[in-house]
This record gives sequence, C-alpha cells and structure tokens, in this order.
Amino acid sequence: MLRFQAPKFGAELAQTAYKRGLAVTAKDGTTRPIPITGTAVILDAAEIRRRSELAAKLSSATLKMADAVLNGGTRDVLLGALSPLERSIAERTWQQVSRLATTRVDFFVNTANQPRALEINTTIPAMQGYSDIAARTFLEVVARHFGYPEKAIHALLTLNGSNALALYRALLDGYAIERKGQQPNTIALLCRRNDSQITELRYLAERFREFGADADVVHPDEVSGDDAFIVNGKKYDLVYRHLFVRRLEETPSPWVEDFLGTVPGKKAVFLNPPTSQMEVKTTFALLSQALAEPELAEGIGLSADELEAIRACVPWTRRFRHAPTQGPGGEKLDDIVAAVAAEPHRYVLKRAWDYGGKAVFLGRSVGTVPYNERAQALYGAPLGWAELCERAVTDPTGGGYVVQEVVETQPEDHFVCTETGALPSSFYVDYSAYASVGLAKQPAWGGVCRGSMGEIVNIMGGGGVIPLITTEVAHKLLMAWKAI
Repeated sequence: MLRFQAPKFGAELAQTAYKRGLAVTAKDGTTRPIPITGTAVILDAAEIRRRSELAAKLSSATLKMADAVLNGGTRDVLLGALSPLERSIAERTWQQVSRLATTRVDFFVNTANQPRALEINTTIPAMQGYSDIAARTFLEVVARHFGYPEKAIHALLTLNGSNALALYRALLDGYAIERKGQQPNTIALLCRRNDSQITELRYLAERFREFGADADVVHPDEVSGDDAFIVNGKKYDLVYRHLFVRRLEETPSPWVEDFLGTVPGKKAVFLNPPTSQMEVKTTFALLSQALAEPELAEGIGLSADELEAIRACVPWTRRFRHAPTQGPGGEKLDDIVAAVAAEPHRYVLKRAWDYGGKAVFLGRSVGTVPYNERAQALYGAPLGWAELCERAVTDPTGGGYVVQEVVETQPEDHFVCTETGALPSSFYVDYSAYASVGLAKQPAWGGVCRGSMGEIVNIMGGGGVIPLITTEVAHKLLMAWKAI
C-alpha cells in the first residue's frame, strides 16, 4: 500500500525530516539530507523489546569480556588496537566502568528471519535522534495523508515509542543512582563544532527540554571549571558525550581529556564514557569463542542468559591469525587464515578497530568496485581474496582483523524520498537495537533501521534511514487508509 502512496507524500516527508535534523553536517557547517524512505520496517512491539533485551545481554557480556582481558595477561590484544589517548583513558577508567546509559547492537536479519549481531557500539552509539525524526515524521505525514484524526496523532506517536525518551530516562536513572535519588537540572551534550551528527544532537537537546531538563549542545573549547563542568558561566549537572576520543587528538583539549578520564565523573555525572576496549571487534570475537570454550565463559562469569543471547544471535567470529580453531559448523580448522582464504563466499574480514566500514571486506564481493576501492585505499592495489588475507593477517593497524561468518540476507524493496519525490530502490537493511548496562531496569528502548544499496550499511557512507513502526501503529494507519 505504501509503495503506491509514497510518491504522493515523499517530497513532504523528506523536506520535513531534513528540517528536523535528519542530516549530515560537513566540516564547513553545510548540511545534506540523510535519505528517508516512504516505506517502513514494521515489527511487533514484543519483537522490538526482545531485540533490545538481546542487546542488553550482549552489552553486559561484552563489558565482562573486556574487563577480563584488561585484568589478565593479554590486555594488549585490546589496548594495542587503540590510539595513544584512547589507550590512556581506557587504562585510567576501565575498572570504574560499571554503568553505560546507552549501547547499540547492530544486527542483520538473515534469510531465516533471525537477527544476527554484527557488532556492538559503546563509544558513540548514536541515532536515537535520527530514528525518532524518521519515525515521527513518517507517522505524521502518512497519518495526515490518510486522513487520520489530527488530535489522535500524538497518541499514535506515543504508542510507537521514542528512543530519545528512553535515552533521557536512562540518563536520569543513572544520575539518580550516582547522586542518591537526585535528578539533574542541566544536561550538556558535548560534541565537536560542526560534528557530522550535530543536527541530531540539537534535536535531542530540544526533546530533553520538553521532557523537563535544561539541555544544551556544547563544545570542548567552551568548557572550563575547577570543580564543575561550566560553559559560559552555566554549570551542568550531567554530561552526555558525543565526542570520539580521536577527535581530541586532532584538536587537543586538556580540560576535556582530564574530564573523560574520571568515571562516573566528579565535575559532573558522566554516564557514557569512552569504552573503546568494548567496541574493539576482538572483544566480540572472544564472545563468540566463549561458546566453544566453556572455561573461557566460566572464567569471565558469563551468565546463562548472556550465553544464550550469544548463542542465539552472534555469528561465528574469530581473531584473524594463523591458529587452529573450531569452524562455523563445529568442524576443526587447522589454520584460520588458510580456511578463510579457501572459501571467500563464507566470510567477511573486518579491522578490529575502525570506523565507517572503511576496512570491511566481503569475500564474495571480490572484484566489485566497493571492494577494490577499499583495498586500493588501504593497500595500494585491488587485491584478490587470498592476497588480501595475507596482507590482513600481517597488518597490525587497529589491532589487526577479525573474521566473521557471512550473514545471509536479501535486499528489500523501498521507496527513497527526496525533496522532489520518491524513487523505488533495493536496500540492504540492518536493525540496530539500543540497551543500557548497570541500571535498575531497562528503559523502553526501541531500534533504528538503516538501508544501503551495498551490503556494508553506513549512514555516513550514503545510506538512509528507514522508519521503524510497530504492527499496532501500522494497523491503525491501514484502517484510516481503508476508511478514505
């Protein structure tokens, strides 16, 4: 139904979403719209909750695994992947990190309709704002197009849920734990100037103000204070960080570097500290390995629920090195590298610590333009698969590589909306589920869906956002359309 209607409201949908902040910001401050689809991903609310519960268990298991590695004799497996400042902060703070207001697990849903976790984001698990902009704008535009009662649209939005509200509640719940039941009056959203996602942060600040806190977007060069987090004379009780540590290496800020090195914060409560050691994909590989090595799982204290979550949705993943292991089907592999080189269609190589999919290689995409461009950029030539495997296994940058079993998925038909209309497209779609660690209870997290014409899905690389709508909300819209 939406495929036939999307061309009629596509331009309005794209224009409104862009105005609200669904955009990427360049270094010079100019913006470009992030594409939005006039078609949605529709899931039962119970399935959305289930995926967030899986993400919560995977997040807590990842924290346990990272802690165990840093507390043992192989800590350089993780720390060696990090930049100097990232490493310094990790070494100063890892023992104090027990609470994370927000994490994000990125899934592909395979051809058997099972979500398979590709990686976990804990450094900047963003897109709570983008996801809300997409869903809110979609629901408002479609509801009005279908003649849905104007006064009932707000109830429709509430029924669909809000990741911005879940983030706000997670921050307040964590603050109450740290400050013995108190609530913050002021919240600073810390990011660099002209951050690529600054429009999302401005949207979040607006929502936080609506929810009851005085919130502002602030920048490292504005912050000072001997005993407090102060910007232009204003004291902030709680800080939400949207700032990669590596950005501070590009533009040093000693005050902020010192602030990030104290968890959960003295000058202000700080509930999403840099946790690069968790996000290094080697940690994820070790979780997968723990399924085949009960002594590893027991040694780090993985619970039965955490192990079941790993078993249910983590694809076979290993450190990419010359070593024997148990393969994806339980078979014995004498050497990981030789096995991967021999069957490119089964595997994907990923640099353990990198951003934006720049060092992700699908074996079955050898010879394609994206594959060749990545190989050329990293190694100076469009390497074949066996050649790439040999280069990757000897490349220590970013902690080397991990190898993961390919998740079989199929592209979906969607209508991509622009300011001039809507066009049919074929998108690979991922599903990211939000969660928290260390709170008394999980807030009502939802998810976000991204789409891309290539199998490596990334917003900054040209992908788009697909509105996530619950089945109940979609049914109400359908009934309104049928009544026209």
